[in-house]
Amino acid sequence: MSDQLTQPPRTDRRAPQQSFANQPSVSIRPWRDPIVDEDGHDPRSLYVETFWLGVLGPTATWLIRRLASDLDRHPNGYELDLDTLARSMGLSFSTGRSSPFTKALQRCVMFGLAHPLPSGGLAIRRRIPRVAHRHLRRMPADLQHAHHVWDQGVVSAATLTRAHQLAMVMLDVGDDAAVVEHQLVALGVDTNTAAQVADNITRLSTP
Repeated sequence: MSDQLTQPPRTDRRAPQQSFANQPSVSIRPWRDPIVDEDGHDPRSLYVETFWLGVLGPTATWLIRRLASDLDRHPNGYELDLDTLARSMGLSFSTGRSSPFTKALQRCVMFGLAHPLPSGGLAIRRRIPRVAHRHLRRMPADLQHAHHVWDQGVVSAATLTRAHQLAMVMLDVGDDAAVVEHQLVALGVDTNTAAQVADNITRLSTP
């Protein structure tokens, strides 16, 4: 448990390329961060898809989403077969630092979404923090504006209630909680409302 709570020193940010390069598997544990766990975003959310995608890159974004889904099924952690996950994502995995999958894993560490543990495993965030200002400054102007609008969004109680009722119907018919946000938006619910409702559902269903 102490491994899960430890904040990574900056000097550890390059460790995965070295420690995982010659390993077929790695122990995955949840990274418990009280601040980010309270205010952060689900890795499968529209916020991450919209604002983190250009920072992480598509492969690392899909990877962190897959790891989050696996942690939903194994909340205390699990042993990850690197080759199996890589091939399931259409990537190659080989021992060494040049593997596309290893590079994607390294990007997750580089941007603070994962960190090496003293035991040799890897802690993964189940909630993703707000994009840092230094990354926002590099985004296109329209995306910076979209992020500002997202930050300023205010949702009325009535709107939130209606969206929540829609979401509960989706869950009742067997839809996965991870797709509720996208489905609400497809039905015309604004992105801020859909994000809040999906976030509430995720928190209620997360062990």
